Amino acid sequence: MSKIIIIPSSNQLNNDCDGYIIGINGLSVNLPIYFEVEEAISFIRKVKDNNQEIFVALNKNMHNDDLPFLEKVLIKLNDLKVNGILYYDLSIFNISKRLKLSNELVWAQEHLTTNYLTCNFWYERGVNYVYVASEITTDEILEIRQNTKMKLMVPIFGYLPMFVSKRHLVKNYLNYFNLEDNSKINYITKKDNEYPIIDNELGTTVYSSHILNGIKEVPKMKDIDYLILNSFNTNEIDFNEVIKMFKKVDANNVVKYDNKINQTFKTNHGFLYEETIYKVKNNE
Repeated sequence: MSKIIIIPSSNQLNNDCDGYIIGINGLSVNLPIYFEVEEAISFIRKVKDNNQEIFVALNKNMHNDDLPFLEKVLIKLNDLKVNGILYYDLSIFNISKRLKLSNELVWAQEHLTTNYLTCNFWYERGVNYVYVASEITTDEILEIRQNTKMKLMVPIFGYLPMFVSKRHLVKNYLNYFNLEDNSKINYITKKDNEYPIIDNELGTTVYSSHILNGIKEVPKMKDIDYLILNSFNTNEIDFNEVIKMFKKVDANNVVKYDNKINQTFKTNHGFLYEETIYKVKNNE
C-alpha cells in the first residue's frame, strides 16, 4: 500500500498522512511555504515524535555562494536523520558523498525523472529514491516501477509547475506600469483558464490552471512507494478531506471520491493518460 506524503502550507501536523515534504528558505523552490532552518528543525522533531516521515526538498538550482549554507544545512539534517533529501542540483549529491552523510537522497530533477534507465544509473551510485516527473503517463510510471529498485515518489494531486524563470516577470510588469499589488499569488487568464503565478526572490513560477486529480489511479499504483499531495493554493479544510480520501480509496469507493474531488476543485488528469510527443515544425 502506498504511503501518502503531503506538501503542507503550514507547520501544523496532520495525523491522516504518512509524512511531509518541506523546504528551506533560500534552498528550495516551488513549495507553498519555506521554513527557516530553526523552524525546520523544530518541525522535523515534531514529525518524528509523531512517528511520521519527513523529507526535505533542497531542489533549487544552486549557485557558488549557496554552497557554504547548503553544506551546513545538509550536516544539520544528517544529525536529525530525516527520511530523505530531494535534490535537483548535483552539488547535494557530491557534498553528501564527500562528507559521508547518511541521509537518503531523492533524485528530483523534475522533468528529467522519466525513465528507469536513468533511475538505475543513480541507484548504482547509492541514490535509493526518485521523485517521478509529472509529464509521464500512468503506464510509464508503472513501467519504471517494474524495472528499477528505487523507491518511487509520484505527484498525484495538486497544481503542477509549468514554467520557471529567474526573471521577476510580474514585479517587472507592475513596476513598469507603476502598479501596486501585494498579492502573494497572481493569475494570468487564457481561454477562460486561470494560471496561478508566484513571483518571489527566486524568480517567477507559473502553475497549471487545473489541479491534478489522480485518485482514480491509486488502485493501480498500490506498488508505488509514495504518493504526493500538494496543498499549494487550496483551502485547508478541503485539502484535509482530500488526504482522508486518498488514504481510504479502493476499487469500491474510487468513483465516489473522484466525483467529490472534481466537484470541490477545478481538476484534470494532467499527463496520466496523455503521452508527451515532441514534433518538429510541419512534421519535418
